[in-house]
Amino acid sequence: MKQVFLLLFLSYCSSLAFSQADSLLQRPAVHVKRCADPIVLDGRLEEQSWKLADRATNFWQQFPSDTVQARYQTEVSFCRDDEQLYVAIRCYAPGKNYIYPSLRYDYRAFGSDFINLLFDTFNDATNAFSFSTNPLGVQRDALLSGGGNRLEDFSSSWDNKWRVEAHIDEKGWSAEMAIPFSTLRFQEGSQRWRLGIFRFDTQSNERTAWLHIPRNQWLFNLAYTGDMIWEEPLPASGMNVSLIPYLSANYARDAEEPPAKPLGGGAGLDAKLAVTSGLNLDLTVNPDFSQVKVDRQVTNLSRFEIFFPERRQFFLENADLFGNFGFEDINPFFSRRIGVAVDTATGQNLQNPIWGGLRLSGKLNEKLRIGLLDMQTAPDAENDLPSFNYGVLALQQKLFKRSNIGFIFANKQALRADSSETYDRFNRVFGLEYNLASADNSWTGKIFYQQAFLPDLPQGSNGRLAGWPAAHGFSLTYNTRPLRLDWRHRWVSETFDAQTGFVRRKGFFALQPELRLFFYPEHQPRINRHGPGLSYEHFFDLNGLNTDRKMEAYWVWEFTTNDALRLSLDYQYILLQSDFDPSRTGATPLPENSGYAFWAFRFRYRSDPRKLLSFRITPVYGQYYNGKRLGLEGQANLRFQPYASLSVQFSYNRIRLPRPYASTDLLLIGPRLDLTFSKKLFLTTFVQYNNQIDNFNLNIRFQWRYQPVSDFYLVYTDNYAVSNFSNKNRALVLKWTYWLNR
Repeated sequence: MKQVFLLLFLSYCSSLAFSQADSLLQRPAVHVKRCADPIVLDGRLEEQSWKLADRATNFWQQFPSDTVQARYQTEVSFCRDDEQLYVAIRCYAPGKNYIYPSLRYDYRAFGSDFINLLFDTFNDATNAFSFSTNPLGVQRDALLSGGGNRLEDFSSSWDNKWRVEAHIDEKGWSAEMAIPFSTLRFQEGSQRWRLGIFRFDTQSNERTAWLHIPRNQWLFNLAYTGDMIWEEPLPASGMNVSLIPYLSANYARDAEEPPAKPLGGGAGLDAKLAVTSGLNLDLTVNPDFSQVKVDRQVTNLSRFEIFFPERRQFFLENADLFGNFGFEDINPFFSRRIGVAVDTATGQNLQNPIWGGLRLSGKLNEKLRIGLLDMQTAPDAENDLPSFNYGVLALQQKLFKRSNIGFIFANKQALRADSSETYDRFNRVFGLEYNLASADNSWTGKIFYQQAFLPDLPQGSNGRLAGWPAAHGFSLTYNTRPLRLDWRHRWVSETFDAQTGFVRRKGFFALQPELRLFFYPEHQPRINRHGPGLSYEHFFDLNGLNTDRKMEAYWVWEFTTNDALRLSLDYQYILLQSDFDPSRTGATPLPENSGYAFWAFRFRYRSDPRKLLSFRITPVYGQYYNGKRLGLEGQANLRFQPYASLSVQFSYNRIRLPRPYASTDLLLIGPRLDLTFSKKLFLTTFVQYNNQIDNFNLNIRFQWRYQPVSDFYLVYTDNYAVSNFSNKNRALVLKWTYWLNR
């Protein structure tokens, strides 16, 4: 605990010192007036309002260079009426050979032509609404959290109501957006938002931004934003109410346990209520998530659980407020623990009935965020599980320019439960953390402490408490143009149990430093930047015994043609703390307390995503425990723009161990066909063959978006055993949703 408070003090001092850097950043501004005439959304920018509007322009390159202005400029203007914010976009381009992968809502952005706007409506440089479009006027929206320090900070599964139209002409392309104020969250009386704008132009091979953003930062980093000045203070958006009812019908067949009623159906309701302009209440009754996209499977060669991200719409708005505590492998709240079960026949995640719930989340003012969640699941009589109530309270207070302090309390409570050994009556975790982010994002990090409360604390042989159920960690990153330094350490007790969270392993203390260097050659036009790196990770058990260590020495090349290459040499040592079968075939396991040191060479290559055929590939060869491993994984994409794309995800691992241990060949292959007949009509066929879990899965998903955020779905799923291709189960689901606004 002394170390925790010492590190908290050091983080406080760092944040205080670097918060002054904001004054060094040049912050351009654009003013927003009332529209002079009605905006006809056709993408042509012919209205008088756009001739009178202020413009955000003078864009800077961020790729391939970050020292000059864009060769092909971008102009963005704004105006408003009482209900909507309107955006006019003019993108100059050298020709008409644009890249647009598909007509699908939330299209793949990297490697295509598009422009992205980030609205930081509470000026915290931490969270923002993201709206994108391309030359065809296809929509893409997302929520950005964590200040935009990682690609994972984007949540593109979030959908809401807004409109856009685009037009291609001799100058390039233009677009008009109409974003209802009810779609956004903001403080009543606001007169300034932080605004970020960036654009990808594939023909000139430029990535540009409104601000001068160095190449060592992400284009969407919220440390690099300008100002959006409102001519009139924004009024409260009023009591906006959205009702989203659904009806569904389904057929299910299970070869092992035939259901009593193969035909079924359901109805439910989601509702969104804007309690204030910054605070939203989400309600759900009998939710159904059958239309959610299927997870991409991965081959698991580790001893631990694989993390899959949340995709269900109900849990996404302000999801970072609930789910970003701790690290990705020590998280007190993981929303996929609610209403998701594992199919024991296929190893895949299935929906577990939820009766209903609510989420109150958003901003109380420009510095304080609040999140309150309460969900009630149905009992599971088949597995002798009662109904569980999940409750979460989260608070986040902004400090200095971009830092914050957060608190979370998560509770899982069994209702009307009898005494049982299969579940706990309750499980409670509270967490406290400080998140550091300097104004120019050169320093980032966090420090946290988490405490679990259990109904029966484990006792040791001496009758005393067998370890306090707690976890804590610390990270700090220094990121400049030529150098990046990372430090992370974490500690988890053996008794720490966060049943509503995601904790990959327990009973360890780990250190994890990393160093990267970047070189920017001036006389090698094909190489954009390159440099070496060294990462190291060392695990100890709580008695100080070394159980794992891993080192990777690598060199990365990033080319001006958008392809990238990484060569690495890996060393790993593992002391098994329990029996483990690396083949995961149920064969003779490697024994507990046996240690293994092994080396491997890894090669990673990503081709230019602008090409009609693009791919990424990672071969690996080397030692593996007491044997050898040859691996090959990657993905290939073939584009028939804008109506179709074919992709294949693959993973092959040839594992050879000496007898009596098992050798095996693990194959995972997943072809995927995406057809986008129009901006409203989509068909996805996804096949996954995975012999590690003995499952062949077919998923066909038809979607008709007949009105904004209103859909009709037809989803067919079929599962077969790989060994004899016998059918395990199949299901057909029809679902209709409709978004009603007031």
